[in-house]
Formats: sequence, C-alpha cells, structure tokens
Amino acid sequence: METVMKAVLVAALAAFSLSGAALAQDETYVHPAQSEGADLPDGLAHTVFASGCFWCTEADFEKLDGVVEVVSGFTGGREESPDYYDVARGRTGHNEAARIIYDPSVISYDELLHHYWRNVDPFDDGGQFCDRGSGYAPGIFPVDAEQHAAAEASLQSVQALFDRPVIVPVRDLTTFWPAGIEHQDYYQTHPARYQRYRFGCRRDQRLRQIWNGVEEG
Repeated sequence: METVMKAVLVAALAAFSLSGAALAQDETYVHPAQSEGADLPDGLAHTVFASGCFWCTEADFEKLDGVVEVVSGFTGGREESPDYYDVARGRTGHNEAARIIYDPSVISYDELLHHYWRNVDPFDDGGQFCDRGSGYAPGIFPVDAEQHAAAEASLQSVQALFDRPVIVPVRDLTTFWPAGIEHQDYYQTHPARYQRYRFGCRRDQRLRQIWNGVEEG
C-alpha cells in the first residue's frame, strides 16, 4: 500500500512542479512546495525539519514506516529560489531542511518528533556535526497550530532529559524551496560518497554520545 501511495505522490508532485516552469539553470525548482499542503494527495500530511545536512535528514526519515517521501530543500529565509551554495555560506537566512510527507494513519507527528530528536544534536545551533554555519542550524518548522503545540511540548520533554539547554528552535514555516534534483535521494544515488561523508562528519558517533543511555520519563 505504501508503495502505491508513494507512486501516486510522486506523480502529483511532478505535475505540480511542471505546471508552470522547468528547472532553473542551477537545477533548483522554480515552484516551491505549498506550505498548506495543497499539492498532497488526500490522506497524507507533511511537516518540515532541519537537522544539518539534508542528505542525512532525508536518509534518516525515509526508512520509517508511514513516511511516503522526503524532499530535501530550504526554508526559514527571505529570498526566493535560494541557491545551494548561498545557503551553505549563510547568505540567505535559509536552513537546509527536509519536507517529510507521511501517512498519519501509520505514523504520528509525535513519532516523527521523537525520531527527529534522536537524529539531531540538540545543543548546537551553530550548525550540525561537521557542517558549520547558519545554513546548517537545526530547527522544527510546524505547518499548523496543532503541530506547533506538539513541537513545543516535545521540546520541553527533551529539555527535561538534560541538565544543559536544548537550543533547537520551533520556528514558523516560511516557503519551503525544494533543492535541485542532484540533491534528492543523494544517499541512494551516490551511496559511496554519502557514506564517506556521513562517517567523516562523525554524525552517528556524536548521536550515540548524546543519546545512548538517555532515559525518558
């Protein structure tokens, strides 16, 4: 069922992306994703998370049952059609982020939040892991009031687990701009490069250091 739903979603997103323009020269999409989810098939929901490199965020969430698709992109900034390299250099105010499209009858937003926290360094707002700068800063971007309340409650629950400040912000979602084709499913299209990057960045080592042995209340 999930495979069928993903095929339907891909077709819908493709039709939306191609409805008015082709890809720009830098291969970023001209049309942003609609923050209200107007491009989603019935029965699906979405949200946006930033946890550093969007290649890793995409890989971390696409393995979950109930997650139908993850799109790498940018949010949080002011400029339209942000360029990957400008975001990485902190010139646009955007974060690298991932749009999570999911089936809420299979996985809840609270479960997505739990998975998010276990895949982010909650003490680092200057980037994440080896990627430094505001473009790699973490953040939770709810798409509606219900998600916002759940995200704030989740933040408080995580803070209760630690004696030091958790500094991942819950932010209002601005336009989400999908990144170029070359960045989508990077962990699948360039598996060797991706694994070298992830290992070299010591992402998983840092996550184990933070979260192993943490007891939840």
